[in-house]
Amino acid sequence: MEENKDIHEENLNQDNQTVENPETENQENLSQKPTPEELLAEEKDRYIRLYAEFENYKKRTQKEKNDFYLYASQDLMTSMLGVVDDFERAIKEISKSGNESELKGIELIYQKLKGKLTDKGLKAIHVEQGDAFNVDLHEAITSIPSPSEDLKGKIIDVVETGYQLHEKVIRFAKVVTGN
Repeated sequence: MEENKDIHEENLNQDNQTVENPETENQENLSQKPTPEELLAEEKDRYIRLYAEFENYKKRTQKEKNDFYLYASQDLMTSMLGVVDDFERAIKEISKSGNESELKGIELIYQKLKGKLTDKGLKAIHVEQGDAFNVDLHEAITSIPSPSEDLKGKIIDVVETGYQLHEKVIRFAKVVTGN
């Protein structure tokens, strides 16, 4: 019986402690209630972050819009590269045959076409024998034994000219590298 009494007293003590704890919790909650200055600072912070996020959104969409206009002609330029290549091949062949009047006419048309494409932002990637191979601008189609030791890992021959539209590569220069 004494054991039951001791257990009952322990339960009563625990109940008294839980009754006291809610009062202290209520006092803590009252003291933690934010002041109007803290609320104002919190709202100001949210406003500044939202404003910054919106400004970033505006800048990002403006950049995307500018890029769209800048590279809108990319498909047309890519398709015209074949025509430019054909003109270059024709000029080489006609210059071999020696017919000056035909050569002048084709060169005139070629220069005019190339000038119009350059005005729209197309530019050839300048590559020469002995230049270092750059994966951002060149595409190695094959590798051959280099004729000299200093051409190892460098460009031996240019098979096809590469082109950039503004600063974006639209066709890599096809090159042969030395190993």
